[in-house]
Amino acid sequence: MRSFPEADPGVPDIRGPVRFLWWNVRRQGRLLGTGISLAVLWWLGQAFVPAVIGRAVDALGRDDAGGLVRWALVLLGLGVLQAVAGMLRHRVAVRNWLAAAYRTVQLTARQSARLGATLPKRLSSGEVVSVGTSDIAHLGSALDILVRGTGAVVAIVVVTVILLATSLPLGLLVLVGVPVMLAAVGPLLRPLHRRQHEHRDLQGELATRASDIVSGLRVLRGVGGEDVFSARYRDQSQLTRRAGVRVAGVESLLEGAQVLLPGLLIAGVTWLGATFALDGRISAGELVSFYGYAVFLIAPLRTITEAADKLTKGHVAARRVIRILGLEPEISGGTGASPGGDLEDRESGVTVTAGALTAIAANRPEDAIAIADRLGRYSHGDVLFGGVPLAELPVDEVRRRVLVADNEARLFAGRLRDELDVTGRATDESVRLALRAACAEDIVAALPEGLDGRVAESGREFSGGQRQRLRLARALAADPEVLILVEPTSAVDAHTEARIADRLAEARAGRTTVVCTTSPLVLDRTEHVIYVEDGVVAAVGAHRDLLDAEPGYRAAVTRGED
Repeated sequence: MRSFPEADPGVPDIRGPVRFLWWNVRRQGRLLGTGISLAVLWWLGQAFVPAVIGRAVDALGRDDAGGLVRWALVLLGLGVLQAVAGMLRHRVAVRNWLAAAYRTVQLTARQSARLGATLPKRLSSGEVVSVGTSDIAHLGSALDILVRGTGAVVAIVVVTVILLATSLPLGLLVLVGVPVMLAAVGPLLRPLHRRQHEHRDLQGELATRASDIVSGLRVLRGVGGEDVFSARYRDQSQLTRRAGVRVAGVESLLEGAQVLLPGLLIAGVTWLGATFALDGRISAGELVSFYGYAVFLIAPLRTITEAADKLTKGHVAARRVIRILGLEPEISGGTGASPGGDLEDRESGVTVTAGALTAIAANRPEDAIAIADRLGRYSHGDVLFGGVPLAELPVDEVRRRVLVADNEARLFAGRLRDELDVTGRATDESVRLALRAACAEDIVAALPEGLDGRVAESGREFSGGQRQRLRLARALAADPEVLILVEPTSAVDAHTEARIADRLAEARAGRTTVVCTTSPLVLDRTEHVIYVEDGVVAAVGAHRDLLDAEPGYRAAVTRGED
C-alpha cells in the first residue's frame, strides 16, 4: 500500500495553469501510465463484446454449435478482463486522485508557512480555505478523468477501425460523427469556464465573510451588530447561489448534450446498419454488432465530454492554486550571522539590553506593536542584533532566536501537551515551570486528562484569560534567546497579573525578554522601562522614577488617573 502524501511534493511549475497541471502529470507519470493501461484494457474489454456477440449470432445462424461455444468462451473471457481491469483501474484512479489532491495540500500548506504574515495581507482567508475544500477535488478529478478519457479515446479509435473494416460507410459515419459531436460541445466550455471562475471567486468571498463573523461573533453581539452582519452574509450568499445557478445552467446544457449528441449518432448508425442488413450488404450478426457498438459508444463519448468539463474545472482550480504559490514573502533574509547581544531599533531609538527584562510602554499601543514587529523581523526596519543588521540574517534563524508572542496567536486542536510544546523538545519539567510562570497550572488541573487532554479548535472551551495564560506558557516553554511579549496580561485579573509579573522575571532570568505593556503591575517588576512617545524613545528608567519625572508616562500607565 502506497502512503499519501509524499514526503516531498517537489517544486511546482507555476508559470500557468496548464503548466501546473502538466507538472502534476509528470510528477505521477508512472501511476498515470498504469491507470491509462488499465483503462484501455477495461474499455477494450467492453469494445470487443459487440463483435463477439455478432460472431456468436452468425454461428447460431449457421447451426455451428462449436463456433457458438468458442465465442461464448471468448465473451466470458472478456467479462473476466473487464472485471479485473475495472477493479484495478478504479483502485489506481483513487490513488491518482489522492496523489494530485494531497500534493496540492502540501504545496499550499508549505507556501502558507513560508509566507507567514504576508498571506493574510494578500489573500482572504476564504480564498485559502476554498483551495483546501474545493480546488483540490477539482485537481484530483482532472487527473482522474485524464486516465479514463485516454482509454475512451483508444476505445473509440478501435471501434472506428472495426467499423471501417466491416462497412466503410458505417465506419465513416462514426469517424465523422465523433469530431462533429465534440465540436458541438465546444461552444459551451468557454461560458462554463467564465461562470465557474466567477462562482469560485464568490465562494471565496463568502467563506471569508463567514470566517470573520464566526471569529468576531462575541464582539458583534456585544455591540448589537449581529443582525447587520447576518443580513450582509445572506446577501452575499444569494449572490453566490445565483452564480451557482448560472454555472448549473451551462452544466445542464452540457449534460443534455452528452445524451442528445451520442443518441443522434446511435440513431444514424442503427438506421444505416439496418438498411445495409435488409440489402444483404451485412449479415444479421454484423447488424447486431453495429447496434451494440452504437450503444457502447455512448459511454466513451460521454466520458470525453465529462473530461472537457472536469479539465475546465481543473484549469480554474490550478489558476487559484498558482495564485497562492506565486506569492513572495514581504520579509526576506540574508546569509549573515550574529553572535547575539543587544537589539537596537534605530527608527524608534529603542535598545533592548541582552539578558535583561525590559518593558516598552508607549502612549499609543500601536507604536509598541510596530516596534515589536520590527524587532521580530515581521516588518521592515533598521534593526541591529548584536551589531549585525537583522535583515542580513536568514529568516529561519531569526524565527528560531527571536519569538514574538501577541494576543493574535491561536491555539490549535490537539493534545494540550503538544500545544504547549510546539518544538517537541521541551521536557515535562520545563512545561511545568512554564505553566507555573504563566499561572496556568489551575487550567491543566481542571482538565480530566491533564496535559493529555484534548484542546478544541482555537481553544474555544477556555475563557479569554485562560487562553492568554496558555499562550504565555507556550511562549515560555519554547525558551527562545529573545522573547518579546505583547500585552501578555491584558485579559487576566490584577491578582493573577501580579503573580505572572513576579514569576516572569524568575522564569526568564539571564535571557533577553521584552514586555510591551502599560500595566503598572508588570512595569514595576521589570529591570528598566523604555517609554515611547509618538513612536520614538522619550525616556528610559525605572517605573517609579518615570512616574515622578515623566507626565506623559504617568498618563499612559495610569490611564490619565492619579
